[in-house]
Amino acid sequence: MVFDIPAFTPEVDAEFSFTGGTEEHSYLHLCRITEVIPYKKLAYSWRYDGYEGNSIVTFELFDEGGITRLRLTHEGLDTFPADNPDFAKENFVQGWTYITGTSLPTFIEKAA
Repeated sequence: MVFDIPAFTPEVDAEFSFTGGTEEHSYLHLCRITEVIPYKKLAYSWRYDGYEGNSIVTFELFDEGGITRLRLTHEGLDTFPADNPDFAKENFVQGWTYITGTSLPTFIEKAA
């Protein structure tokens, strides 16, 4: 899975969006950057166009003796509609696990 976000700028209050979801349902994700500490932290709000709820995604980087550790948190999932199975916590866990375990390492290797 690759997200095309051409308008992304890591600046507080910058907004970006992307479309994603399941094969059956596609959702417009609306995001606004809330915090930036260069090379250390990026946080942004995440909500779905036309649906209740708002969450916060945070990426934090830590130097551990020449190795970089990533901590990703996604808070506020309980604010999304509970009656929509696409918004189940397990789906977010699967998505973030794939992105951090496969997509992100591949992107970094190609960029290096």
